[in-house]
Amino acid sequence: MDSARYDTLRTLMRTHLSEQDFALAEEALAFADERLEGRTRYDGTPLLDHAAAVAAIVLGEIGLGHNSTIAALLHDTVRIAHKELPEAEFLALTDRIGQRFGTAVTGITVGLCNISETKLKTDSKQADNFRDLLVAYSEDPRVILIKLADRLEVMRSLAIFPREKWRKKSWESLNLYAQIAHKLGLYNVKSELEDIALRYLEPQDWAHITEKLRESEEERRAFIARFLVPITERLDRLGIRYHVKSRTKSVFSIWNKMRKQHVPFEGVYDIFAIRIIIDCPPELEKQQCWTAYSVVTDFYTPNPKRMRDWVSIPKSNGYESLHTTVAADGRWVEVQIRTERMDAVAERGIAAHWRYKGVNQGGRTSEEWLGRLRELIEQQPEALARRFDARPASGEVFVFTPTGDLRKLPEGATLLDFAFDIHSGLGSTCVGGRVNNRAASIRDVLRNGDIVEIQTQKNQTPKADWLGFVTTTKARNRIKAFLREEQAKHARMGREELERKIRNWKLDFTIDDAVASLVKHYKLRTGTELYAMIATHKIEMGTIKELLLRILSGAAEEERRAAAAEADQRKAEAAAARAGQTARSSDALVIDDRIGHIEYKLARCCNPIHGDDIFGFVTINSGITIHRTDCPNARRMRENYPYRLIEARWRAETEGAFRTTIRIVATDSTGIGNRITEVISRDLKLNIRSISFASSGGTATGTVSVEVPGKGMVDTLIHAILKIKGVQKAYRING
Repeated sequence: MDSARYDTLRTLMRTHLSEQDFALAEEALAFADERLEGRTRYDGTPLLDHAAAVAAIVLGEIGLGHNSTIAALLHDTVRIAHKELPEAEFLALTDRIGQRFGTAVTGITVGLCNISETKLKTDSKQADNFRDLLVAYSEDPRVILIKLADRLEVMRSLAIFPREKWRKKSWESLNLYAQIAHKLGLYNVKSELEDIALRYLEPQDWAHITEKLRESEEERRAFIARFLVPITERLDRLGIRYHVKSRTKSVFSIWNKMRKQHVPFEGVYDIFAIRIIIDCPPELEKQQCWTAYSVVTDFYTPNPKRMRDWVSIPKSNGYESLHTTVAADGRWVEVQIRTERMDAVAERGIAAHWRYKGVNQGGRTSEEWLGRLRELIEQQPEALARRFDARPASGEVFVFTPTGDLRKLPEGATLLDFAFDIHSGLGSTCVGGRVNNRAASIRDVLRNGDIVEIQTQKNQTPKADWLGFVTTTKARNRIKAFLREEQAKHARMGREELERKIRNWKLDFTIDDAVASLVKHYKLRTGTELYAMIATHKIEMGTIKELLLRILSGAAEEERRAAAAEADQRKAEAAAARAGQTARSSDALVIDDRIGHIEYKLARCCNPIHGDDIFGFVTINSGITIHRTDCPNARRMRENYPYRLIEARWRAETEGAFRTTIRIVATDSTGIGNRITEVISRDLKLNIRSISFASSGGTATGTVSVEVPGKGMVDTLIHAILKIKGVQKAYRING
């Protein structure tokens, strides 16, 4: 044996073992070297290198004592002997080891031998069985800890193994050994096993994340320095003795979060944790940990869903620490607060917990922690293959602004709810935002811990359809209040406009009489509806003037009576037609799908379509034109040329295509034109003859001419257009 080859291990043994135990361990090293002489690993190095490396992990990283160290040095010797020697010779060897190094060492090495010979399949269903197997083979729980050290050394050296072994050993390490290490509080072992396994199972992902960590290292250090300034200043003033560590999240943890949350590297906010380690007497531990927690949360807003108090009630594996996650500069920072004693337990698991209580003071204490360890393994209730992080719904979600302000919203709240929760003005002008640095719409539902940024536009205003997806009372009340204010503003503007026009026209009408007449004519419920239609230009003032003049002259009443008489006449004609009678209206011009014939054509001034009430007008040069009874020119034609008017009606089964024009007012947003044309062409299967829009001040106004089979389809068309997000108004116009 090369005398200097294992000097690092010897240094560790001198540091951690008594002189007598060191001498015994040195003898075990020589015994193993003799038994393993000539045996090499895959890369040609002595097989003893593996045993020595495992012993170093057991002693220096896990913190076990001399029996475990000696067992680690001898475990390959016993394993090979069990495989190659006859039973009698194997028993003789174990007796010799027991006499020289103690029966505890023999028991540990045999237990390790049994586990090594068990063939495991890479199947998650095997995880529960594997746990039971470990317990069955591990009369001494140290077997499990040494086996973890053995697996850690194998993974550290995995590159020397044949490639076909990489995936199986990586799967076992990730799904079995890392989870056992986690249960026992060996977090460093757990993280390293996971990272190495990921490197071999997903090499491209591992390389991507490690490169990203390298690129962002300098920025991370600068951020941590800025983050700590107010905390360290306050702790110093309070006289607390402490030191600070920063720990970057393991590559596997980052990868796992990216996969579960479907985010890129930049979307993982808690890349690192900051650890504040306090040096104080045991009786002051809780007090000073909570004081440090108070200092941190004085400067940064904590996420209450991610608070963990393992100081008041430690974990079953002895782990003690305060964990909180706070928001700072738009990112999450995990802060761990613990004492030196707690940190030793966190680094080395339950072994350090009991050693700290005095493992070297007597065998009883050692037996106590070993018994506790066995209890942990045997009583774990959940399958090791699964991890449960789901929590029952609380009915609330906690979300944050980019500056770290905490907002509590009901479960199901949207980005728009969040905007209104911040400020009514922000909600009223919200057009979208970013959630965890990803683009989001106002309808997107928020989840616990989201960091939300709101985007606004000055010309944005609340819409009635917003009430369909907001959940908070504040948002609903603000939207309704705005809509009421808009209605009141339109009513005020519409009434003022009508009063001004009546004065200018010098009509013998009071405003109230005019409103009453117009409401009756347009079949509205209130004057407020009339004012809104005037303010939004759904009724032109020229049309109102003409109507009021007709009312004053009595013509409107005559027209109303005539129209009523005509309606009664049509009902009678329809009844007569159904009874086989000869209708008096047989002389009426019947309009069907022969619109292209020279006898008659549709008037462009009112653009009648099937289903409209119509009449015919005989022109001098163009034959007969068909007008709607409410055509803007109807009154003039009736007064000046009554002899040219003829009765007309549509044939019931007419299937012609008629052109109608719809005026649309909408928010000037990207794709609004496409959404309108999709509804008309794709959903309603109508032909668009022309479309024209102009944009001004954030509002798009325009017209679309569409071929329809009749008036019924116009109502359907307008209703469909009004349902499009962003459309404010849609109504039929003449021409």
